[in-house]
Order: sequence, then C-alpha cells, then structure tokens
Amino acid sequence: MGFKCGIVGLPNVGKSTLFNALTNSSKAQAENFPFCTIDPNLGVVPVEDERLDNLAKISNSKKKIYTSVSFVDIAGLVEGASKGEGLGNKFLSHIREVDAIIHMIRCFDSKDIQNVNSSVDPVRDLEIIQTEMKLADLESIQKRLDKKNKKNISNQQIQILETVFDHIDKDKNIDEIHKLFEKKEIEISGLLSLKPNLYVCNVEEESISKGNKYTQKFIDKYGQKDTIIISAEIENQLNSLNNKEKKNYMDMLGINEAGIKTLTKKGYNLLSLETFFTSGPEESRAWTINKNCLAPQAAGKIHTDFEKGFIKVETISYQDFVDNEGWVNSKNVGKMRLEGKEYVVQDGDVLNFRFNT
Repeated sequence: MGFKCGIVGLPNVGKSTLFNALTNSSKAQAENFPFCTIDPNLGVVPVEDERLDNLAKISNSKKKIYTSVSFVDIAGLVEGASKGEGLGNKFLSHIREVDAIIHMIRCFDSKDIQNVNSSVDPVRDLEIIQTEMKLADLESIQKRLDKKNKKNISNQQIQILETVFDHIDKDKNIDEIHKLFEKKEIEISGLLSLKPNLYVCNVEEESISKGNKYTQKFIDKYGQKDTIIISAEIENQLNSLNNKEKKNYMDMLGINEAGIKTLTKKGYNLLSLETFFTSGPEESRAWTINKNCLAPQAAGKIHTDFEKGFIKVETISYQDFVDNEGWVNSKNVGKMRLEGKEYVVQDGDVLNFRFNT
C-alpha cells in the first residue's frame, strides 16, 4: 500500500468525477446537486511503474504487483460543517483517517453545474474548508483535553494539542507546528489542520494546459508546488480510450501525463515516500517506504518476521539490475552489495532480505 488520500471540497466542484476518473470506475455518484456522495467511496488504484515492468521482464516473473494509492471521495462540505451543517461532523471524521488531503477546487464557470456560492472564487472556497477543519480541530482538542480524557494521553500529545489550540485560537500560522514536533507525533494527533495538502484546480477543457484566471488567482495565493491543474471530465474521457488514442488526445490537449500519475508523484513527494523492489521468477513487486527508511524496517513492509529476524540484505540499484540483466550477472560483476541494519534504503533499490525464522 502506498498512501491514502481523501478528496474534499465544497459540493459540486467535481470530487466524485475526479474519483471516478482516478479509479477508472463509476463507483461514486456524480450528480448535479449538493451532498450527492452520502458515504465516502474508497478506491484502491495500482501505481504503474515502468521500472517494475522492466524488472518483471528481466526476471521472467509469473506475477507483477504494483504498489497502490487509496482515494476516498468524501462528501461535499459547506460553511458550518463543524457545527453539523450540511452533512457535518460525520464527514469531517472520515478525513482524520487519511494520510493526505486532496482539496478539489472549482476553477471553471458553468451555467449547468450548480455552485453553492454566488460566484467562482477558489481562494474563498479553500478558506471555507480550512476554517471548518480548524473549528473541528478546536472541538476535538477541547474534548481530548478534558480532565477525564487527558489522563489517557501522553505528555507529548498534550503539548501538541495545546500548541495547536493556541495557534488556531490566535490565528497563528499552523505550519509552524511541523517545525516544533516530530512527524510521527503529529500523525498520531490526527488533527485535520495538520494533514499534508494537495490542491487540485478543476478546470474546463480549454484551460487544461495553461490554466485560467481562477487557477492563476489560486497559485498566486498558495503557490505551484502542491497545486495541480486537472480537468476531471477529461480524465474520465481518457479512461475510455486505448493507449494510442489516449496519447493522441493528450498531445492535442497539450498535457504530458494523466492525472493519476501527476497526483501520485506529488503525493509521494509531499509525504516523503520512496519505492523499493523485490524481483524473482515467482514475483516482481513494488513496495512503498518512507524516505531514510532503514533496511530492517523495509523488510518489515514485506513481513514482520523479516524485520524481527533481519540479518543482511542483498542490494542492487535498479539501473545496475537492468544493465546487467538480473541478479546473477549483477553479482558476478560486483554490483550486488551486502548491507546491514544501518543501511538506508534508496529509491529504486532491488532487495533480497536474509533473515532468521
């Protein structure tokens, strides 16, 4: 499993359409009225990787297993959701379970698709969602810091909760929290306003390659690093085409890759994730790890016994594995290394773990 993203936004911004495109399904309803998505839809999407394709060919593997990304389509929020407006707190609770939040932002005009607000304003729309998340966090923190609940929380978590409460209450920059506490402790807190964010500007076909006045306004405010311009409708159309037709259509539109690939790359970068591989006659497989992951922890991704009994790991870089056409030749020319417990796994490493049972 790679990571889990929740797709959030105001009603009728294209969340369910994007979800259907990303998961190549019609699982999520995509109707033209608010609160169409009543329960969150979950889709698990394989992350296609040319490196794994090449490894599987070289090893003549019977099976090829990509790592995956989970997308959760969460119902449209409205102003006042933290107080139960619209579909309320039930759906804010679903966001707590994801690794990152994809904010779907309306950046198109349409007489046919209802807008819950009187005008298109991507900056305002995001601020509504962010405000509701902060208000929900305030309520959550107050409950958790109540005397009867506080005794069950670690001192570190209490410190995080109190600091976040102070930042939200006094309208301080919430990003400062990430400099004050460890990533793992922040993740344990489950606070919505501390989740990593990706921003998807949903545009009409004409704006897919260069954007429009709405995307420019948004990028001027929030920057380009974690912002993606996508047409959810176009992504859906691409799914109905074969590879040749898809490439021709994308060339005509002026886009280089499909939305799922762009989102996955941005997501891996945002969450500091990497991929290592295992490859042999039975199976070639991709595994997702955190950057700077030590070899025993990487082994644990395969099975806890691998981590507990870890001895050494046979290591070949992806490029060396391909250049030398597999394990045997790579070993013969000295490109295979035997690494220990302190080895930091690198993106693209092809690994074979030695362990005690």
